[in-house]
Amino acid sequence: MKLFAKCLLLMRNSLKVKGRHNIEIDRDARIRGCDIIIKGKNNTLKIASNVSLKGAYIEIIGEGCSLIIGEGCVIGENCYLSARERGTQLTVGSNCMFSRNVNIMTSDGHDILKEGVRINPAKNIVIGDNVWLAENVTILKGVHVENNCVVGINSTLTKSIEEGVIAAGVPAKVLIENVSWQNQLTY
Repeated sequence: MKLFAKCLLLMRNSLKVKGRHNIEIDRDARIRGCDIIIKGKNNTLKIASNVSLKGAYIEIIGEGCSLIIGEGCVIGENCYLSARERGTQLTVGSNCMFSRNVNIMTSDGHDILKEGVRINPAKNIVIGDNVWLAENVTILKGVHVENNCVVGINSTLTKSIEEGVIAAGVPAKVLIENVSWQNQLTY
C-alpha cells in the first residue's frame, strides 16, 4: 500500500484512505491530479488497464461498497464518481468516455424520512461498455446505461436506458435508437 500511495502522490493526486480496503489499480492506468477518498470498511476500488483519469474526484464511503472502472476508459476533469452507504456498487464498463463535469452518485448523500422511515435508499449504478457521457451529465442512483449509448450535454439520467441509444434532456429521454459511436481522438 505504501508504494502504491507514493506512486499516486507522485502524479499529483490526493489519496485519503481510512480503514482496510481492496484497492487494485493497473500499472497501465494514468491517474493525474485526482482526489481519491475511501472511508469505512471493506470497500473496493478497481481501475483496469489503459484507463485515463485527469482531475477526477472518486469517493467510496461506507461498508462493502465498490467502484470499478473497466479497461480503456477516459474520464475527464471535474468528474465526480461516488459509491456510498452499504453494499452499493458503481460499475463502469470498458472503453467509456466521460467528458468534463460528469456526476455519478449511488446515493443522495442524506436520508429523507417519511413518518420516520427512510424513503431514499442508495442504489447501484451500472454503465455498460462503449458509453459516451457528454459534458455536465448527471447519472442518479439506480440507473443502468446499457452498451453503446450516448448521453447528451447537460443531461440528467433518472431512469435506465437500453443499448445503442442517444438520450438527452432533464430528465433525459431517448431521442434516437440503434446507434453506436467511435472515439476519434488520437493521442
